[in-house]
Amino acid sequence: MSAPALLLLVLQANGWVATPSQPTIGDTIQLERTVSTPPGWRVRAGKLASGTVAEPLGDALVLAAPGAWVVRYAVVAWTPGEISLDMPALWRLGPDGTVDSLTGGTATFHVASVIPDSVKAPAPQPSLGPLRLDRSSPFPVIAAVSLAGGVLLLLILWRRRAPRNAVANQGLAVDVEVPDARWLAAGEPKAVAARAAQGLRRALAHAIPDAHEALSTEECLAAVERARPDAPLRDLRELLLGLDQVAFATAHGVEIAPLAARARALARELSANGGRR
Repeated sequence: MSAPALLLLVLQANGWVATPSQPTIGDTIQLERTVSTPPGWRVRAGKLASGTVAEPLGDALVLAAPGAWVVRYAVVAWTPGEISLDMPALWRLGPDGTVDSLTGGTATFHVASVIPDSVKAPAPQPSLGPLRLDRSSPFPVIAAVSLAGGVLLLLILWRRRAPRNAVANQGLAVDVEVPDARWLAAGEPKAVAARAAQGLRRALAHAIPDAHEALSTEECLAAVERARPDAPLRDLRELLLGLDQVAFATAHGVEIAPLAARARALARELSANGGRR
């Protein structure tokens, strides 16, 4: 290697430039170096190794420039302060197969912390002086206490108020029962049957407690037979079974109006004599 080429290698040993000039932790830092070459020569860059304080973001980028080549590494640093990286070797490749190796040298740059200095080392604050209570006005405190006491007193008086007397002879309005004719005109024979059966079962349960309304029709008739074995049950059985058939839509062509009228008449009779037939 000639003396001028050796001098050129020495001058380029530490020619790395870092951008931006004031990076912080986590920023992408470009380390760039210009390598002069004779016409027709090319430059190849080595691989930058990862470290604990900084690591590369990829392989080197080699760009052609007038009379030279630009080698660029993208790195990121994780530790604040002055950082020095040992850069990999570079090679100049001649068109005739000649190879010149260049030492990578050292790239030095400063990385700032993302935490401001005021947070890491806050400036001391002066001590707080004592509160001068003698200048505070007592009227807001007195007004707040008086308001709270008044609200509490009103709440106690409201809770202890006397009960209101009910107005005598003030009965509740009872809805008038809808006639069977209106239900039948609306096409609801099942409603007529269910209402008549309910009235008859209620009167029967009042007369014979064992035949309560929670029982089925057969169970109700069995309870009536046990309580009044001498009572004629044929009419009662026909009425209850007929009303059930209409209410549960298991009978067709049954005249429900006379059946409901008979059931109401029997219910009135049971209520009048207490079930003794």
